[in-house]
Amino acid sequence: MKPKILIVEDEPAIADNIQYVLENEGLDTVLATTGGAVPALLAAHTIDLILLDVGLPDMTGFDLLKQIRLHHATPIIFLTARNTEIDRVLGLEIGADDYVAKPFSPRELAARVKVVLRRARPPSPAATVAVAASELAAHGFVVNASRRQVTYRAQPLELSKYEYEILVTFIRRPGHVFSRDQLMELVWDSPESSLDRTVDAHIKNIRAKLRQAVPDADPIVTHRGTGYSLRDDS
Repeated sequence: MKPKILIVEDEPAIADNIQYVLENEGLDTVLATTGGAVPALLAAHTIDLILLDVGLPDMTGFDLLKQIRLHHATPIIFLTARNTEIDRVLGLEIGADDYVAKPFSPRELAARVKVVLRRARPPSPAATVAVAASELAAHGFVVNASRRQVTYRAQPLELSKYEYEILVTFIRRPGHVFSRDQLMELVWDSPESSLDRTVDAHIKNIRAKLRQAVPDADPIVTHRGTGYSLRDDS
């Protein structure tokens, strides 16, 4: 089946261009012109990725993303006329997977969509996380690579694709300190185009989700000026 993309965009010319390019690239599209229409569309369709405009007529894309993340881990790419660092970091902190500033090339956007879809696709058996379950269990974590699911102390975690990749990177090597640059190279598709604070934003999200699952959890260690690691005794 073709991947299905939900486009949440109220400017007809932009929405038409995006739909035309994505459908020419072999993708199906569904269009919403308001944030209020999104929950019903998510319930009616199996959506593989959401393109979300920040400046919607009835709410901000930031507020809508927060609502979506309460029930869905669907990858989300923000579309926005605002390109300041604080807006980009805010989008990442609340769970966006990528951020594209207007004006943008629709074909470049299509390429980014394909990259995010590839990362969200379950890996083949050959790409299964090469860590024994007994090793993971010793630290409270269990990774189901085929489902891209991590549980911590028997509590499932709802992780975005980058959050998942970062956490599994830690789980593979407990105690090892990864610098921000190392994490960018290991996890991101285009590390050279990402912000320095991107890793910090995702680590903050992971910590919040760990605490939500297990209130006394604090398994990730910050090494000031160096990077992050997973506690050996988590």
